[in-house]
Amino acid sequence: MSLLRPWLPALLAAAALVLPTATGSAQAATPSASAASLLTPALQSLETALNSGAPGALAAVLVPGPGLVPALIEGRRRSFKERFPDARWQVLSGPPLADGRASLTLRITGSRTEGPFKYRLLAEQVLAVSTSGARLSAQEVIQESSILRSGDADLKVSLLIPDAVLTGQRYDVDVVFDEPLNGAVAAGGLSAVTPEQAAAQESPEVRLAALGGGGLFKTVLAPDQPGGQIWAVLLVHPDGIVSASKRVRVVSSAAALKI
Repeated sequence: MSLLRPWLPALLAAAALVLPTATGSAQAATPSASAASLLTPALQSLETALNSGAPGALAAVLVPGPGLVPALIEGRRRSFKERFPDARWQVLSGPPLADGRASLTLRITGSRTEGPFKYRLLAEQVLAVSTSGARLSAQEVIQESSILRSGDADLKVSLLIPDAVLTGQRYDVDVVFDEPLNGAVAAGGLSAVTPEQAAAQESPEVRLAALGGGGLFKTVLAPDQPGGQIWAVLLVHPDGIVSASKRVRVVSSAAALKI
């Protein structure tokens, strides 16, 4: 067994719109009655601003509010572009949530070359959002995951990790290769990311061990208090390396599992 670190700064910084808190989310305000009608132009403006990188572009489409500090978000976007110069953001409208808030899906792709290795990133978030006029004024992370791959082979993996669990609940964290290993020797490991590591974009150490059964299978325990957990996964395969992250919401009632 050995200790390695997944490239967590790339994973956690992928969704540059989000500012992590100690609990992993920000409380969003209830949307106004006109939020649904204003959301589409707001999302179009947000996608344009994220991809343009022009000074003040994000500040023009974001209003300071719960989970939203435009200057800090711009700093995260700029830092992410330094790691992935060809990064592209796609903003998609989602269905209304059970509590009446509007939602959006933020999808980010990018690549980075280091020496002979090329890394490809795919990250996705689902956010609950509110608007003020034609600008976004609040957000809360509902779902979040990312995958970073190296090598020419597009190793397919599935993150079989729940989006939300109850406080104190035991649940499964499974990451599997979608195709048979066919005799290949693979190794993997899993590590929880502390709130301090998430805020500082620091990578936790991951202890690698040989994998059996074509994946990584763990049973873990949710905290006793509501908030969130972030898991960092590292898989090493002869055809490449896969780093992945997944955020799990931790809630205190069954009703809150479906937001």
